[in-house]
Amino acid sequence: MEESKVQIDRGKSASIKRGRLICTTIVILITVAVTAIFGISGYVGWNLTHPVRENIDSSPGALGLSYEAVTFASRVDGFCLKGWLIKAPNNRQTIIFAHGYGKNRLQEDVPLLPIVQALVNKGYNVLMFDFRNSGESAGKLTSLGQYEVRDLLGAVDFVRSRQDLSQKIVLFGFSMGAAVAIMAGAQELTVAAVIADSPFADLKSYLTENLSLWTNLPPRPFNQTVLITTSLLTGINVDGVCPLKEIKNLGGRPLLLIHGEADTDIPVENSKLLQKEYPRANLVLIPGAKHVQAFKTDGKRYLREVISFLEKL
Repeated sequence: MEESKVQIDRGKSASIKRGRLICTTIVILITVAVTAIFGISGYVGWNLTHPVRENIDSSPGALGLSYEAVTFASRVDGFCLKGWLIKAPNNRQTIIFAHGYGKNRLQEDVPLLPIVQALVNKGYNVLMFDFRNSGESAGKLTSLGQYEVRDLLGAVDFVRSRQDLSQKIVLFGFSMGAAVAIMAGAQELTVAAVIADSPFADLKSYLTENLSLWTNLPPRPFNQTVLITTSLLTGINVDGVCPLKEIKNLGGRPLLLIHGEADTDIPVENSKLLQKEYPRANLVLIPGAKHVQAFKTDGKRYLREVISFLEKL
């Protein structure tokens, strides 16, 4: 009887040990998995906010345009930003371009220089520059719009400091730069109008749904974990990058939205949301155009819409 009881106790003890071992193993596996997920997320988030700079391998001179190399400071934090100023004889307005994520002042995927040439020929001054951590400008962090607003406002300050430039200032942005242009225009009352090609409406909502397009990781759980780790590592606050919240502060000033109907990077619904929030905006949709490819898809219509918009200011 006692021997039987000992065997039972030994069995219970072995069972408890197996249970503890299984629990410990599960805890270890969960810990390893969570650590791996956040480790991968941190690595990816760091790379997204520190993209490799694209080289500047052309200039307005390639199209026969005279230009001035300029340097100015971003507003608030004083980063040294570099760019080109192309002055038009008629000096009708001054257009400041804002490039997209990971690009530089050339925005070659548009491509931008032919648009610049057309506008200069129509009498518009043009300022092209590199955001922080892009092209030849200072900085080591791309903030997806949060701090780039300061750079664009610094460009506005630069134009305002030049007595030889028209003070009727228009901001013209692409992708991330389009969102930045809307927010900077909403904050700076001296901006006469904004042109936004392929903007996102709200960075947090956009990344929550579409971050996997940029990371090549499964949406769950990585879209959320990348956002969390990126914020912890860099201090970027995606909640603060929301053209949809700021757009009303344009206060009736003209806004031209341009979006390709075949855009899968930043879906056209983003511009439709912005127009719904700001009915004063004019929305031009280009059939068959992918992300920031509206000019390449239908250049004649693109320039016609842009120039018509500018002539009405």
